Amino acid sequence: MDFLFFFNSFLIGIGLAMDAFSVSLANGLNEPTMSRRKQTVIAGVFGAFQGAMPLIGWICVHTIVEQFKFFQAFVPYIALALLLFIGIKMIVEGFQPCEDGECKNLCIKTILIQGVATSIDALSVGFTIAEYSLLNAVVCTAIIALVTFICCFVGVELGKKFGTKFSNKASIFGGAILVLIGLEIFITGVFF
Repeated sequence: MDFLFFFNSFLIGIGLAMDAFSVSLANGLNEPTMSRRKQTVIAGVFGAFQGAMPLIGWICVHTIVEQFKFFQAFVPYIALALLLFIGIKMIVEGFQPCEDGECKNLCIKTILIQGVATSIDALSVGFTIAEYSLLNAVVCTAIIALVTFICCFVGVELGKKFGTKFSNKASIFGGAILVLIGLEIFITGVFF
């Protein structure tokens, strides 16, 4: 492991974290009074999924590569379906009046679905790191997880700051962001 290895792992982490960062921003917009603990959980879930998926991809390359190639064609469809489901749900909730001035908070189930949806395309990174040893693959994916954690923590914080200014429309805006991310993953995965 040399400087170039760490630098490349950092860049991969930045690239993979962008979808999760955007969703984190939307989560902060949706829930501007979110606690630090929940913010850390969101960043942790996204970091864990972004780190685990490339490692799972690496394992697939070294074990069941043929089956994984078949599954890879469905990745954009799965990501689109998950993000559309969550995004449309947030948009619909944004048009419903909040009870007692409190908007609906994110539940752990939604956070887990977001984690899967934003990281499922990272499985293919396992192909790009296929020549790495197991130790290098683990270190690379740990760097990806850490970078994603930091990006998502910052994303939620930024969303919270702006969410207080947009209050009841934040859920609509956040849902629209998720729908757009789903469409971007789908279009990029299917047509490019």
